[in-house]
Amino acid sequence: MRVMKWSMIALAVAAGTSQLAIASSQDEAKGFVEDSKLNVNTRMLYFSRDFRNVPSGAQSRAEETGLGFLGTFESGFTQGTVGVGVDVIGMLGLKLDSGRGRAGTGVLPVGSDGRAEDDYSEAGAAVKFRVSDTVLKFGHQLTALPVFATDDSRLLPEVAEGALITSNEIEGLTLNAGRFTALNAQAQTFRDSLHLKEANVVGGTYSFNDSLSASLYYSKVEDYWRKYYANVNWALPIDDKQGLVFDFNIYDTKSDGAGLQRSSDDDTTKLDNRAFSLSGAYNFGAHTFTLAYQRVTGDGDYGYGVDGGGTVFLANSVARSDFNAEDEKSWQARYDLNFAEFGVPGLTFMTRYIRGTGANTATTDSGKEWERDIDIKYVLQEGPAKDLSLRVRQATYRSNDGVYYGSPSIDELRLIVEYPLSIL
Repeated sequence: MRVMKWSMIALAVAAGTSQLAIASSQDEAKGFVEDSKLNVNTRMLYFSRDFRNVPSGAQSRAEETGLGFLGTFESGFTQGTVGVGVDVIGMLGLKLDSGRGRAGTGVLPVGSDGRAEDDYSEAGAAVKFRVSDTVLKFGHQLTALPVFATDDSRLLPEVAEGALITSNEIEGLTLNAGRFTALNAQAQTFRDSLHLKEANVVGGTYSFNDSLSASLYYSKVEDYWRKYYANVNWALPIDDKQGLVFDFNIYDTKSDGAGLQRSSDDDTTKLDNRAFSLSGAYNFGAHTFTLAYQRVTGDGDYGYGVDGGGTVFLANSVARSDFNAEDEKSWQARYDLNFAEFGVPGLTFMTRYIRGTGANTATTDSGKEWERDIDIKYVLQEGPAKDLSLRVRQATYRSNDGVYYGSPSIDELRLIVEYPLSIL
């Protein structure tokens, strides 16, 4: 597999050498202030978990509501051969509702008394440099790399600290290289709350054409693991109203150094596994039908978390479970409906069912789990509240033992209201 990966990178570079852009992004820089952007995203989140069949005296419900503000300022680049700019992130989370017996959803930080904090905040900045179509950013930032991705599934996102180079010198080819030394959890504000020592990443994505793209990445997280990742995405249009999309993802993970772990049932088990998923989607007008298969082989679960809570680019990583246990096989059937075809633009519906079998955990070598998700979202298309979105997410999860997330039966509900505001 490693030979194939590097051969594809060589092919991508060779194919792009004749496609160098004549005018670079830096040539078109207007200035630090002129190209500046200031955005504020407001998110209200109600999150509840109903733990079914829990032992007497154990917490049977977690329920919290929070209001979050995420402000991002992105300056333009100064003119000249080397452009200089600054990005700033500011976040504030407010408790609207919680309680000592209902805390613990991950929406709000929890104090030593078991109660959710009334508010929490965080701020950070990054300096950036641009030469031609290559940008170096150093400082606090949000990332979306398949081997280092900050999570944004709660009120406020994780924030990473480090350096990242992103290069788009060759048309169709994006290259990344970075070194990160700290990562804050979504509901924590003290530096490096996830205890990241050092993560080094390198890789890229090449679009062969409008229909076919491939990605290759490598990462090494000190005292945790090293990872290889590959992806192939192929969109096959059939006609103006229908088409197919195939997506393949694979991770190869092996323990490194002390072999610490974030998501294994047995911390003494060293990781040496492969996790892959293959999905196929058929789109016909307003309807999209998707089937996916996922498999984990080798020793240990697919581990992630210290390298970002979003670092699981697998088809069956869904609302509640990732279906990523050792030896686990899982299938997914999904249906999406876009109501724009019926005269209601902005309204979408999704439902899916995932079933996993053969999971090797601390208590069984034949673990089973299933999950059913429903997602309804509406985005206002016009008026003074344009882009305001209302979303309902419901998940039902069951497993045949209590290993997964501490409870074999969970009903989860999220109500999300978001309003993005572009000030500059």
